[in-house]
Amino acid sequence: MISPPNPVRFVPHRLIPTQEQKNIQLSQHRVTLIEANAGAAKTTTLALRIGEAIARGLQPEQILALVFTPEAKSVMKTRLVDIGIPSATAARIHIRTFDEFSLETLKAIEGVNVLQLKSAHDLRTQALAAIESVGLTYGQTVEYLDIRTHNIAISQFLEYQLRLKATMALDENDYDNGPDDAAERLGIPLTDYLWTLEYERLRLGSFDEARFRGPFDATYDLARQFHEFPESKNVLPDYRLVAGDELHDLNEASFRILEALLDKDNLYFVGAGDKDQVIHSSLGADDSYLRHRFADRQPAAVRYPLTMTYRHGPHLAYAMQAFKQKPVESGLSLITEIIPLHYPQDEPDACAARVVEAIQKWKAEKRPLEDCAILLRDRHQSVAIENALMRADIAYRTHGMQGYTQREEILFLRGMVAIALNNLASVKSAAIQKAIVEALAIFGELTLTPKEMDEAKELIVSDPTLLRTFFSGHIQRHKQDLAKVRISGAVAYMEEVNADTPAHAVLHDICQQLDLEALAKRIYVHPHDAAVITKSVNGFIAAAKQSDMNLRQFSEWTGAADAFVATRKSKGFVVLECVANSKGKEFDHVVMPFLESEEFPSILNPHKQEEENLFYVGATRAKSRLTLISPTEDTKRSPFIKRMQLASSRSRANTSVEKNQTHDTPAESGRVDLKVAYADKDTVKAMGALWDATRKVWYVKPGLDAQPFAPWFIKK
Repeated sequence: MISPPNPVRFVPHRLIPTQEQKNIQLSQHRVTLIEANAGAAKTTTLALRIGEAIARGLQPEQILALVFTPEAKSVMKTRLVDIGIPSATAARIHIRTFDEFSLETLKAIEGVNVLQLKSAHDLRTQALAAIESVGLTYGQTVEYLDIRTHNIAISQFLEYQLRLKATMALDENDYDNGPDDAAERLGIPLTDYLWTLEYERLRLGSFDEARFRGPFDATYDLARQFHEFPESKNVLPDYRLVAGDELHDLNEASFRILEALLDKDNLYFVGAGDKDQVIHSSLGADDSYLRHRFADRQPAAVRYPLTMTYRHGPHLAYAMQAFKQKPVESGLSLITEIIPLHYPQDEPDACAARVVEAIQKWKAEKRPLEDCAILLRDRHQSVAIENALMRADIAYRTHGMQGYTQREEILFLRGMVAIALNNLASVKSAAIQKAIVEALAIFGELTLTPKEMDEAKELIVSDPTLLRTFFSGHIQRHKQDLAKVRISGAVAYMEEVNADTPAHAVLHDICQQLDLEALAKRIYVHPHDAAVITKSVNGFIAAAKQSDMNLRQFSEWTGAADAFVATRKSKGFVVLECVANSKGKEFDHVVMPFLESEEFPSILNPHKQEEENLFYVGATRAKSRLTLISPTEDTKRSPFIKRMQLASSRSRANTSVEKNQTHDTPAESGRVDLKVAYADKDTVKAMGALWDATRKVWYVKPGLDAQPFAPWFIKK
C-alpha cells in the first residue's frame, strides 16, 4: 500500500511555491541543506519552512533564525510577514545575527553584561592602549617592531584580528615557538601579531573574563567557550528548528556554534547558501562548509536544489548557467537585457564616458536613477567615473567607500597642494581639513602620538595658515634619514612651485620625489591595497591632466567636487560601490565597467575562484538590465564575458520568456480566507475548509469552489 503524500499545512499568502520550494518546506530530515542560486528566494523558502513548522504545532519561541548581518535580519522578518505569518507570531520567532545570539548565550553563561563596542571607531581607544603596551613590553627585546598609531594602521590591525578570530587560528596557535615563528605561520606582520596578543590580554584579562567586546568578538568567544568547556552547551535554549541564511558566509567560528546547536537532541536544521557567492575568504569564508563539513558532522544531511531565480529573467539566468556551469532557471516572463558596450583603452576616460552613456539612456527612459548601480571591482576605478558623473551632473552616492576626493592618498596630495598655495582654508568642511592633516602625517610617515595628532588637527582647523610650519617642523623629528630627505624635498618643492604650473605636472613630480609606490607598500601591509592606492593616485593625476587646469584651478575644482558629493538627495542618484559590498542587494540596472583582462579578474588577487565568484555576484544583482563595459579589442576583454555565451543562449531564453508568460508565477495563491465564528467552525470544516494554524484563520484551498462559503467571506 502506497502511503499518501505528506500534505502541505502552511499555504502562503500571495505566493505559489515551486516544487523545489515545497520539497524544502516539507523536508523532515534532521539537517536540510539548500544549494541555491542567486535570486532564488532563499530567505522566502526558509520562511516557508518556518511557516510549515508553526502550522504543524511548533511554538514560534522554539524557532531560531540565524543570519550574519542586521540587514539580513530585517529581510527575514519582512519575508515571514510577507508570506502570511502574522506580525505578532513572527515577533515571537527568535531572529538573531550570529553575534547577537552569541552575546545572549554568553550572558547566560557569564551572568553579566559586558561592555559592547559596536564599531571600529569605538575600538580606537582599546587598540591604542594595546599598541602602547606592545612598545613597552617588547620594545627592548623584539627587533623590527613597526609601531604606528594612525587610522590606517588601526584599520589593518582590526582586519588581521578579525581574520584570526574568524578562522580560530589565534585560538589554536602554538605559543612555544616564539612570536616570530607564530606571526610567520599566521601570515601577518610581527607587530600586528603582538598587537593582537596585547589587545586580547587587555580585553580578556588574566582569567578570560571579557571586559569589552567589539564586532565579532562574541562569536569568537562563544566558539572558544564551547571548545574549551563543552558542558557550557547546556545553556543553549531548547530550540526545535534552526534556520540559517547565507551559509556561504560561514567561517570556522560561526560553524562551531552551529555544531553546538546540532549536538542538541530533537533539533532540526535547515540552511541555505550558494557556494558561488563565497567572496570573503580573507575573513574565513569557505565553500567547504556547504560542500562537506555539515555532511561530515551529520552524514544523514540531505541537499535540495533551489535553481529557480525570481530576480531576473531567463536571458541573465542562462548566461549565469553557462558562466558557472550549473543549473539556473528563471520563473519570470521578463527580458533582462544584457547590453555590451565597448571603449578604446588608449582613450582617457573612454570607459567612464560609456558609463555615463548607459545611465543617461536609463534616465531618458524615465527610469529612476536610484534603481541603477555602478559596481566596481576595486575602488580606484571610481576616480574617472566620479569625474564623469560630476561633469554630466549625475548625482551619486558611494556605499562602503569614500568618494575618491576624500580618500587618504588623495587627501595627502590635496594637503601638499594646500601647502603650496597656503589655502587650506578654502576647504569648507572642518572634517575634511582634519582628514587632510592626518593624511599628511600618515604619508609623511611622521611619528605623532594620538594626542599630538588630535591637538594638531584642532589647532590647524582654527588657523589653517599654520599648516606649513606644522608640517615642516615635524619633518625634522623624522626617524628615517632617507624618508626625511624625501618628504623635506617634496615640501620644499611645493613651497616654491608656481600656482600657474599645470596641476598634473606638480602632482607627478611630488609622487616621483616621494617614490609613492614604495611609500604605499610601507604604509599598506597588503600588496593588493598598496597597488590600489598607486592606481588611485595615477587616476587622480590623469584627471588633473585631462582637466588641463593649473594648480590653483585644480585646487578650486576639488573643493567643488567636495560640495557636489556632499549634496544628499533623497532620490535621483545612482549608487556607486564595489562588487564585494553589493552581496545581498539587487538593482533594476547594474553597470559593470572596466571589464578588462587584468582588472576583472584582478591580477592582484591570488584567489582566482573568488574573482569568478565576485563577477557572478555583481552580474546577478541585476533585475531588468545588465550593462557590461569592456575594451573594444576582444583579446583585452575580461574572459568572464565570453564564458557567459550570450549569443548561443539568446534563442533559448526567448522561448523561456514566452513559456513563463503562460504559467503561474509566484503571485496570488488562489486561496480564500474566511471569517468564521467559533460556532460555525464544524460547519465550514465539513464543507472542506481548512484551518491555517499559523495565521489562525479558516480558508478555502485553491481549486475548491469558494462560492458555498460566501457567508464567511471577509468583506474588504
